Parts: sequence; C-alpha cells; structure tokens
Amino acid sequence: QVQLVESGGGSVQVGGSLRLSCAASGYTYSRSCMGWFRQAPGKEREGVAALSPGGASTKYADSVKGRFTISRDNAKNTLYLQMNRLKPEDTAMYYCAADLPPCRLTLIQSGYRYWGQGTQVTVSS
Repeated sequence: QVQLVESGGGSVQVGGSLRLSCAASGYTYSRSCMGWFRQAPGKEREGVAALSPGGASTKYADSVKGRFTISRDNAKNTLYLQMNRLKPEDTAMYYCAADLPPCRLTLIQSGYRYWGQGTQVTVSS
C-alpha cells in the first residue's frame, strides 16, 4: 500500500532553514503528483507547494514563494521541501501528499488521495 513518511522537522529560530523529506513507497513514485501542506493550531490545512511527476512544474502558496523550494528525487522515491528564511507564521505540522495519475498540479487538499502523518516545524523568535 501507499506509504508516505515525513522527516526533518524541528525547532529553528527566525531566519533559519530546514529541509523536510518525504519517503514514498508502495507505488510508482515517479508518476505521482506530490505536494506539501501545513496546518497550524486552530487553522485549516493549507497547500504550501506542489510538484509535477517529472519535477518540471511547481506551484507555491504566495506566503512561501521565494523562500521554499519543492523538489523530488525519483531515484530515491523522496520528496523534499527546502525552507529558508523561516518566520514564526511558518510554525505548523507539515504533511506530504501524493496522488496517482491522472493527477494535477494543485494546492487543494482534494487533489491528493494519500497523506503522511506529518512532521512538526516550530519557528521561534
């Protein structure tokens, strides 16, 4: 079955960086659309970044453009989210999501059928 396991979260100071990873298994990873979402306490889950199967196309939330970079290594079945210049408002549980073809590049939750358990990111000032 499809499994997504996130790692790389932690606590960092404002302006710092973190790289999240998502290890995928149980399906043909290279053909999947992938995304990162986050949910802060008391807020709805929101899409952060999305990536096409080949990695050529990306989509970012306005709040992270220029600071976050989504990428994938299809040889390692792994998705990444490089987060730079972190802000307190980036504090949230971060989730990896996947959808199989036919899939689309989207930041909408309903566009993904498979989800990881999440990894916590805390940014302190």
